[in-house]
Amino acid sequence: MRERFEERNQVSDAASLLPIDEHVEEGHDAEGHKVRYRGIYLLPNLFTTANLFAGFYSIINSMNAQGSLAAGDVASASKYFFFAAIAIFIAMVLDVLDGRVARMTNTQSTFGAEYDSLSDMVAFGVAPALLTFAWALGDMGRVGWMVAFIYVAGAALRLARFNTQVSTADKRYFIGLATPAAAGVLDGVVWAFSDYGIQGSRMSFLVALVVAAAGMLMVSNIKYSSFKQFDLKGRVPFVAILVVVLVFAVVFSDPPRILLLAFLIYATSGPIQYLLHLRRSKTLS
Repeated sequence: MRERFEERNQVSDAASLLPIDEHVEEGHDAEGHKVRYRGIYLLPNLFTTANLFAGFYSIINSMNAQGSLAAGDVASASKYFFFAAIAIFIAMVLDVLDGRVARMTNTQSTFGAEYDSLSDMVAFGVAPALLTFAWALGDMGRVGWMVAFIYVAGAALRLARFNTQVSTADKRYFIGLATPAAAGVLDGVVWAFSDYGIQGSRMSFLVALVVAAAGMLMVSNIKYSSFKQFDLKGRVPFVAILVVVLVFAVVFSDPPRILLLAFLIYATSGPIQYLLHLRRSKTLS
């Protein structure tokens, strides 16, 4: 009897360990009944995985750039900084695509949302912080890595708060600066100035202020437009496609500076609107 009981426990334990691919997720059908879904959706999670890889690739290049700077090889360091910056911008495109693909194909899932947040933490939290640390903040010693940590912690808190409020928040706005936009500011600073051959050690204090400000804006209660009100599937006037072509032409005329300017405008738009709102409230009162 005892042997059978132990054998049954061993089989149960082995069964709980073997099926690592057996993901089960609870949901509701069209009639509101609770159902259990087995497995995950492949298509949107492929984009999320590519996003995660881009963030990891950026981290590797940032580490290589720091090593090249330590060895006095400025040319190689500049090349690695370029690759690290490009990888983060590619991660932004992939981050937009995975959400769009999931909604268009009706393949949203709780697993996908959590996986997306973890990938964003790597691509838009850790990777930009290490990039700015390798380029400029490393020369500030403890102050530099503490500033980088403020940004990483801000990204983690921003993503955690977003996940808890996703079902109740106003879809038209983000509460706090979104992590891809914050990463765009840091990434743009490194790319734009290193492209001119400027060493980050010459502007460490300024970079530290930008990194700390981005980290604080992510956990603030300032509202930012989410641009989710735009209907990309509906018909638009013919002139709209001409505007899109013009935007692409402007961006590709000078990608580092144009992208940095765009992300800076977006990052500062929230505090400016907040201050204007406070001014109107005081005027009315």
